[in-house]
Amino acid sequence: MADFIYVDNSNLYIEGRRASAVAQGLAPNIYDAMNNQVLDHGYTISFGKLHEFLTGNDLSRIKRVAMFGSRPPPNDSIWAIAKKVGFELHLEDRNAANKEKKIDTGIVTLMMRDAYKNATAGQDTFVLVAGDGDYVPTITALRGDGFTVEVVFWDHAGKELRATASKFVSLNQFLDHLRL
Repeated sequence: MADFIYVDNSNLYIEGRRASAVAQGLAPNIYDAMNNQVLDHGYTISFGKLHEFLTGNDLSRIKRVAMFGSRPPPNDSIWAIAKKVGFELHLEDRNAANKEKKIDTGIVTLMMRDAYKNATAGQDTFVLVAGDGDYVPTITALRGDGFTVEVVFWDHAGKELRATASKFVSLNQFLDHLRL
């Protein structure tokens, strides 16, 4: 049995800042934080703590721990830290409007490729760290083919995404544990 882990870094980071804003009392609830763009700008996730949380103590079970995000400026070392603690990086350039693109499709592509080239249905587990409902068709397909698919995210992950997953793991209770 093996685990394949895929992290949408921007989604995790931004929504973690929203969850922290609510926990810090900056917004009365997550919906207010989302509607009014309230973020805890001091909240940062430790890549080392995140990697350890996702992989556990038995690294022999892990086949892939992939993190997806936007390519930073040349003088930014943030991705070097993620790589150092064990994440396989998949970076994409932002578009002309400085919007992040190709992240969700990159994750879906790698998940499906791994499912059909590197994993065994009924034995291996896919772990998605994202809260976006766009992943529902992928999870549905993987589960239909016999794979276990877990979603790890903040409590406000999409309702349909949570329902489609084999298991949902809330990060809210680990908000402080994952803090840098």
